[in-house]
Amino acid sequence: MKKLTRIKRVRLHHEGTPTLLYGFVALFALNVAAYFLFRGLALWPFYVLLGISLVVYAIIVNFFRCPIRIFQGETTENVVVAPADGRVVVAEEVDEEEYFHERRFMISIFMSPLNVHANWFPCDGFVRKVEHHNGNFHKAWLPKASVENERSAVIIDTPSGHSVLVRQIAGAMARRIVTYARENEECYIDEHLGFIKFGSRVDVYLPLGSEVCVEVGQKTIGNRTVIAKMKQVDPLVTSGE
Repeated sequence: MKKLTRIKRVRLHHEGTPTLLYGFVALFALNVAAYFLFRGLALWPFYVLLGISLVVYAIIVNFFRCPIRIFQGETTENVVVAPADGRVVVAEEVDEEEYFHERRFMISIFMSPLNVHANWFPCDGFVRKVEHHNGNFHKAWLPKASVENERSAVIIDTPSGHSVLVRQIAGAMARRIVTYARENEECYIDEHLGFIKFGSRVDVYLPLGSEVCVEVGQKTIGNRTVIAKMKQVDPLVTSGE
């Protein structure tokens, strides 16, 4: 499958534009009001508020940063990259009963509020299904979050015949999941799958027999860290001949 990648010089994710704009206006108005309120008295409360405002706004800007990343491997064939920055909290075999109804190897990456929250496609392929499920907002690192929290599911069929499930999962703070994946469209490593606001988790369900390249506790870099390599599928076996 030929891979076409367009590089855009984007430093802040467009999902953050409303938050950054309205946040700046609100903090600016608050500080202007505080200045006029305290200027006839003591200005130190104004300077304290100004300092807090700058720190808060810097944290928000940091959250919406969107680094430009291109996968550095020689090939993307059967390669699975981390769909998000964060830390691996689960790497084990599980029963996936929602779509595949079979044993799968699940790798879960938890994103703290300090991580980049853009999500990347973990592999090249064809988007077969995209579904959004309303749900709870348990802490994202809890096992039940995978099936009980609000989430979006994306199933990708790879060129070699594998199927990969990616779940974007809302956490205790995250209240909005944005998914760019569209059914019946091709997808590639280096492209954004979506965005989750303010702390969350991404699960990847891989076929058994995949070579897992990460372990629990390991930090990941989205679109850079190789988390697994899937086996080459025999076309004769795939076709049933």
